[in-house]
Amino acid sequence: MEKFNVIVVGAGPAGATAAYLLAQAGMEVVMIERGATPGSKNVSGALAFSHVYDEIYPRFWESAPVERGIVGHSIVFLGKEASVTLDYRDLAEATSPSPNPSQGAGNGAPSPNPSQREGDRSKGANAYSVLRARFDPWMAQQAEEAGAMLLPGYTVERLLMEEGRVVGIHAGGDDLMADVVVIAEGTRSQLLRQAGLRDDFNAHDVSIGVKEVIALPEDVITNRFQCMSADEGVAYTCVGHTGGVDGGGFLYTNRDTISLGVVVKIDSLYRSKRQPHNILDEFKAHPFVQRLIRGGEVVEYSAQAIHRGGVHLMPQLYGDGYVVAGSAARLLLNNVMTLRGMDVAVASAASAARAILAAREGGDYSKEALSAYETHFKQTDVYKDMVTFKDTYALMDNQRLFNVYPDLACNVMGDMFSVRERPGRKVYGALRDNMKEELSLWQMMKDMAQIGRGLVR
Repeated sequence: MEKFNVIVVGAGPAGATAAYLLAQAGMEVVMIERGATPGSKNVSGALAFSHVYDEIYPRFWESAPVERGIVGHSIVFLGKEASVTLDYRDLAEATSPSPNPSQGAGNGAPSPNPSQREGDRSKGANAYSVLRARFDPWMAQQAEEAGAMLLPGYTVERLLMEEGRVVGIHAGGDDLMADVVVIAEGTRSQLLRQAGLRDDFNAHDVSIGVKEVIALPEDVITNRFQCMSADEGVAYTCVGHTGGVDGGGFLYTNRDTISLGVVVKIDSLYRSKRQPHNILDEFKAHPFVQRLIRGGEVVEYSAQAIHRGGVHLMPQLYGDGYVVAGSAARLLLNNVMTLRGMDVAVASAASAARAILAAREGGDYSKEALSAYETHFKQTDVYKDMVTFKDTYALMDNQRLFNVYPDLACNVMGDMFSVRERPGRKVYGALRDNMKEELSLWQMMKDMAQIGRGLVR
């Protein structure tokens, strides 16, 4: 029976990072990925925030298949036929060119010569749009080059237990043993539940994301989104127009595609008796969204369960002979402005690897020894951000945020910018005129206080 120092279940950002760091330190590591290739089972299109990645993969943007450096973030409130946008552009943000001109352009067209670009592109962007089917294989390759073994196309069916301790896995009809197992198989991870080590998920704490990748010519995306070059991109977070279901939409620009989708709460979706693809179709049909994707062709459609995340949902990250990282550990940061999953997964995996390496020194992979993982993770900037924005999660349960305020914001701004037969109103008057029966002034004040706790102070 074959035995490794470490078995990593899943070759996504968390699994690949853990395998990379552990193999780099000389441990015998095998990654087991259920997809035919890393990333093939992931929903394409995401933002990779650079800070954590750069610490582990220095200047990753020079070799990784990133799409565009994100220089603009917008929050958009969608009314019935109008929108209000809070827009931020870092006009001095330096984005880095892809070192392989044909790598970033999915249509095969070369990127502009770096010498022709303006500004210092050497420091990289704050975040990059990525397509997981391209980006995950690159991360897995880093682990393989460090010495890890990748076994794609195998589903881990169960954990092997001895006297309450995880000692290996069963996959493809074979048993593989290990000193420690890193469970990083994503949101739908059921290995711990099957082994009796964790309760099942609560539907209230899970959302479903439905996404499309829409192809457009590279120059059309660059011009339509007012980017200076094909290396620059933007990201939108949208609130409203999700068919009365609690949730929101997003849009990221890639090199020659757009990643677009909605994320809605499963319990709210169930109560609505609607289908996720119908909500996505309505979202796409909104005039604001339609003008951004006009002329595009859908080249990919996918759906995936997503944990709501937050420190209040973080389970125990370790046990005798195992650690849990990334989405399998329900680790996600949603501060309304941005939805962060990949960098949180990488930070958790790095903390887990650090604990495993310390455990190796003592030859002890017990629960007590591996508890250092949680200690290390709580020292990261990522975890501190999760604590800072812990009160934003209560906002996700406020249905008025999705179903009342977007229309209210659009109607008030419409009144303020319009010249009509009747005399104009100041903001307070326009606000009172447009407040619906389900929203009193007192209720709005309470909601503003809740938003303040989550985002302001």
